[in-house]
Amino acid sequence: MKKIYFLFIAFLVASLGFSQELMVNGDLENWIDPNTPAGFTHIEDVQQESVEVHGGNYSAKVVATSTRDLGQTISGVVPGNMYTISFWYKVESGDGTDARIWSFWRNGTTNLSDNAAELRHDGTGYLDNNGNQWTQFSVMLPAPATADGFYFEVRTYNGATVYWDDFSFYAEESTGGPSLTIISPSEGSTQTTADTQVTFIVSNFDVATPGSGDGHIHYTLDGGSVVMKYDTDPILLTGLTDGSHTLYMELVDDSHQPIVPAVNATLNFTTDIIVYPSLPFSDSFSYTVGDNLNDQSNWTSLNSGDEIVVTSGNLSYSGLAGSQGNSISFDGGGLESVLTYIPVTTGDVFSSFIFRVTDQSNVTVADGAYFASLSNSTTSYDARLWVKPAPLESSDFSIGISNTSTPAEISFDSNTYAVGSDVFVVMSYNIETGVINTWINPDSSSFGQASAPTVTITATDASPAASIDKFILRQDSATKTPFITFDELRLGTTWASVTPTTLSVGNVSANTFGVYPNPTSLGYVNISSNDVAPLSVKVFDVLGKQVLNQTLSNNRLDVSSLKSGVYIMKINQNGASVTKKLVIK
Repeated sequence: MKKIYFLFIAFLVASLGFSQELMVNGDLENWIDPNTPAGFTHIEDVQQESVEVHGGNYSAKVVATSTRDLGQTISGVVPGNMYTISFWYKVESGDGTDARIWSFWRNGTTNLSDNAAELRHDGTGYLDNNGNQWTQFSVMLPAPATADGFYFEVRTYNGATVYWDDFSFYAEESTGGPSLTIISPSEGSTQTTADTQVTFIVSNFDVATPGSGDGHIHYTLDGGSVVMKYDTDPILLTGLTDGSHTLYMELVDDSHQPIVPAVNATLNFTTDIIVYPSLPFSDSFSYTVGDNLNDQSNWTSLNSGDEIVVTSGNLSYSGLAGSQGNSISFDGGGLESVLTYIPVTTGDVFSSFIFRVTDQSNVTVADGAYFASLSNSTTSYDARLWVKPAPLESSDFSIGISNTSTPAEISFDSNTYAVGSDVFVVMSYNIETGVINTWINPDSSSFGQASAPTVTITATDASPAASIDKFILRQDSATKTPFITFDELRLGTTWASVTPTTLSVGNVSANTFGVYPNPTSLGYVNISSNDVAPLSVKVFDVLGKQVLNQTLSNNRLDVSSLKSGVYIMKINQNGASVTKKLVIK
C-alpha cells in the first residue's frame, strides 16, 4: 500500500489571521452539464456523481480508459504568503497507482518546475487507495518568490475509477507582524551541486543598512560565524561539502539584537554533489543484460511504472561508428529515464541514436507518442520525437518532431518506415532561435563533417529554453508507445560529434568503460576500456569522503577494504573522466 508523504517546510510567521478561498466551485456543487463542473479549466472524461460523495450533493467521478485530468487555473497568488491545498478522494478500483496530484505554482502561464516537486513528491505523488475509503490530502506551502498563480490538477490513470470532492486552495493571511519565510530550497531537500541559492521573503519589516530601515538579517551556516545581511536578495552558499547543512536566519535591529518577539527561520538540507558528464557524450549501453537502465551511472528515473531494460545485441547504421555493447528496450507506459549533463547555454545541442520499432500492435491511438526528447526540465520538454502508426493496424510508422505535446503541432516526415527496420535519427535544438531540426536516415557521406545535410523535418519552440541539459527517454502509455529497441546514443554540440565514422581512442566517454561485476561481493571489480592507458580510479562514500585512490594497469580494482553499501567511482583515463555508481554487497 502506498503512503502519502507530506512536505514539511521550516518557516515562522508572526501571526495568522483569517483564510481566503481562491478556488472556484471547489466543492463541485455547480455543474454546467453532467460532464462539466463550473470553474474548471481542464476537464477530461469527468462525470457528475450524486451517490458517492464526500460532502454536499455532488462529487466528480472519473472512469479512466487512459490518463484523465481535472484541473483549474488559480490567480491572485502573493509571493511568500502561506497557502493550504486540500482535497478528498476515493479510489474505487485500480492497481495502486491510480490517483495522483499534479500541480504547479505559476508565473503567468509558465509552470515553475523548481517548485512542482513540493506537491508532486519529487516525481511520484501517487495517492494511497486506503481501502476504498474517502481520504484527505492536505499540505501548507509558501508561494515562491516569482509566483503569481497556481495550477491545480488531479489525475486518474488508465483502468482506475476515482471520485474527487471538496477541493480547496486558500490563503492564510498575515495580521501584519514581521515575518521571515524561506522559500527555497525546501526543508530536508538534497542539493546536487556545491553551490546552493537560498531565496526568502521578509514581510512587514524593512531590511536595510543601519539607520535606514527597521533592521537587518543575521544568518549562520552550520553554526559558524554570523553573516550580516542588509537586503533581501537570495543568499548564495558556495563551496559546500557533501553532507548535512543547517542555515539559521533571524531578524535583528540596528544594534544587532534579535527583534521582540523573535522572528527566525531554520533550513536543513543535504548536499550530495553529482558530477554530470560534459559533451560530447555517448552511451552504447554496455551494461548487464536484464538490468534496469535507471540503475546505471548517469541515468535517473522519473515518475513510476515498469523499467527501461538492457537487452542483448545492438543496432547499427551503415557508415556510423560502432556498434558496441548492448541496447535497451521499452514499450507502453512506465518510468522515464533521464540523462543529465553539463548545461549547454548557447548554440545547438545535438543528439543521435538508432531505434527499431519491433511491434506496434498495441498502439490504438492514431497520434502515437513521443519517446525521446531534449530538455532543460523534467516537466516541460523542449524537443520531442514522435512515432505513430501509418495508419493504425499497419506495419509502417511515421516519425515526427514537436516542441509541445499537442498532436496538431507535430511536424511529421512524409516518408514511412517499416516495423523491424533500424532508423538513425539526429535531433538538434538551437538555444537562441528555438529551431528543432531532425534528420532521418541521413546520407553517411555527411558523417563526421563540419556541416549538416538537408534537414528532414523541423519545428520551432516559440519560447526558446535558456539552456539544455537533459536527454529523456519516455514511456507514455500502453496504447501509445510501441515496442522499441534503442541504441548508440550520442550527445554533442556539433553535427560531427554525433555522427562519428570511427571510434576515437582518446575521447573516452561513459560507454567505453564497463564496471563488472557490479554489484560485487568478490572483493574486486573489473574496469574495461577501449584505451590501453593506465586508469586512475577514486572511490567516494555517500558523504563524499574519498576511500580509495588507485592507478590501475591491469584494469582490476581491489575493493576488499570497503564495507557493504553504495559508492561513487570517478575514473580518469587520458584526460577524460566519468562517474559511475559502485555497489558493494
